[in-house]
Amino acid sequence: MVGPAAKREAVAHLRNVLRMSERRACCLVAADRKMIRYQSCRPPDIELRTRLRDLANQRRRFGYRRLFILLREQGEPSGVNRIYRLYREEGLIVRKRKARRKAIGTRTPILVEAKVNARWSLDFVHDQFAFGRRFRILNIVDDVTRECLAVIPDTSISGKRLARELTTLIISRGKPRMVVSDNGTEFTSNAILGWAKDHGVEWHYIAPGRPMQNGYIESFNGRMRDELLNESLFVDLNQARQLISDWVTDYNTARPHSSLGYKTPVAYAGSLIAPKGVTLVEALTAAG
Repeated sequence: MVGPAAKREAVAHLRNVLRMSERRACCLVAADRKMIRYQSCRPPDIELRTRLRDLANQRRRFGYRRLFILLREQGEPSGVNRIYRLYREEGLIVRKRKARRKAIGTRTPILVEAKVNARWSLDFVHDQFAFGRRFRILNIVDDVTRECLAVIPDTSISGKRLARELTTLIISRGKPRMVVSDNGTEFTSNAILGWAKDHGVEWHYIAPGRPMQNGYIESFNGRMRDELLNESLFVDLNQARQLISDWVTDYNTARPHSSLGYKTPVAYAGSLIAPKGVTLVEALTAAG
């Protein structure tokens, strides 16, 4: 019993069950009588608590920092400490899932110019439908802006399909300087090797068994699994495509990203667009 609330409960228990006087009960629990009699004058914050609960129910895997950013965007003037207090009092703390093992040792950094399309990362995520059939999702992320450029859910994605999707993405987005991926059969196929040569794109393969070398896409995959895949039950491929597309749109345009100063990826990408003839000298260090 180290807090005032616990001591008040102990004094109330002693008085109600053992019929002790207030003075005797306070002496036993080492509590000041003024503290026991104190009545809080703090307003109940009913409206703010309701908004916080509703927002936490919509964003069930968001912590208090991201909820604070979203409330601030809605015009809430309260500080982060007040939001944290209400967050704890309402019991909204997100239970952490099993932590992954952290890599030990030094790594050689890869310097990337802070500009759009400096480097893309590719990887697959697997899940299954309600009736048990498995499907996979191809994710493509811009490492600098953290934008999710494309998500392609399907039951099978070949190297030729991947090459077609990359060509379509280049038409609308522009060509990347480098693409990073693991050594999966789709990424090492003749279709992808020929595509990289034809388009003049440098394709970097991470070391086998070292997913931390492709940390940006692994982080994105973790967020997708935590906030979408583990929270949804997919009936068929059409429903999966719709839910995943909606989540990616929200991720790019509404979800505050902690590594971007709690800006959205789209907003951060807009801040990196320099006038013609101006070179950005900022560099980001990626796990190599």
